Amino acid sequence: MAFSESASAESMQANSGPKRPRILLAASGSVAAIKFANLCHCFSEWAEVRAVATRPSLHFIDKAAIPKDVIFYTDEDEWSSWSKIGDGVLHIELRRWADIMVIAPLSANTLGKIAGGLCDNLLTCIVRAWDYNKPLFIAPAMNTFMWTNPFTERHLMTIDELGITLIPPVTKRLACGDHGNGAMAEPSLIYSTVRLFFESRNQSGDGRVG
Repeated sequence: MAFSESASAESMQANSGPKRPRILLAASGSVAAIKFANLCHCFSEWAEVRAVATRPSLHFIDKAAIPKDVIFYTDEDEWSSWSKIGDGVLHIELRRWADIMVIAPLSANTLGKIAGGLCDNLLTCIVRAWDYNKPLFIAPAMNTFMWTNPFTERHLMTIDELGITLIPPVTKRLACGDHGNGAMAEPSLIYSTVRLFFESRNQSGDGRVG
């Protein structure tokens, strides 16, 4: 999918009123990705939204439930619009476009990739190319023993140094049947956390859109 498909629509919106914040939502391969369409709906009523999904996350995402005005990208889109030097590179274009990125759910595997600087799919390439003057939020989702694994603490410490903001998981009955901490925060909480941050920053004069 070419990145420029919505350019004319954005120009019309820019001329019709105040620009809405641009939110890039991303899902990695956790069962909690079944809530990704709900998350997109929460944000799309307030912001311009684009969505990125890893190949494993597509096992859980109902693409038909994604709001019609949300452009949805997968790994296959990374180079589909690129044929020669000078053409846009999708992970760079999405980084430039977004005011805020939110990864929800963030799996243990993708957390480890980000902490190690790996960039082997569209999502992790965006994170590796991210401008950390702009906010990036993560909402992890994993089994309790994966969440309490020593590697997780190390990885969280590493990405905290980048300025990435954690929206902590919650304790409940997990999809695997275990009961414990590790479930992704509810989409409504993720949305309200990001919106409160954005609006508070704007009121303090530190925010910017575009």
